[in-house]
Amino acid sequence: MQSTAPLLVMTNAPDAEVARKIARNLVERKLAACVNILTPCQSVYNWQGAVEDSNEIPLLIKTTAGRYGALEAAIVALHPYEVPEIIALPLSHGLPEYLNWVVNETTHRD
Repeated sequence: MQSTAPLLVMTNAPDAEVARKIARNLVERKLAACVNILTPCQSVYNWQGAVEDSNEIPLLIKTTAGRYGALEAAIVALHPYEVPEIIALPLSHGLPEYLNWVVNETTHRD
């Protein structure tokens, strides 16, 4: 996958404060062009042999393939979960101007 290929990355935070902290860090470091912090959702999942039920805050993160590694590392470093959900989906279609904006905003400048 080419480094400027746009991605949608999804993760969940345990509360709004952690969600804002992750979102702001990613955008300030140009690891993401934009992060949408969604309303709380209910997650039901297996963890260490037990069914868990918790409220979480979904994050939709727009980035590029070239920034994914650093973005993933930042989420892991900022996230309180032992194994945070981090899923990346390639964006095959979208408004060209918007996708170009994502690329421009995540271009690493030293």
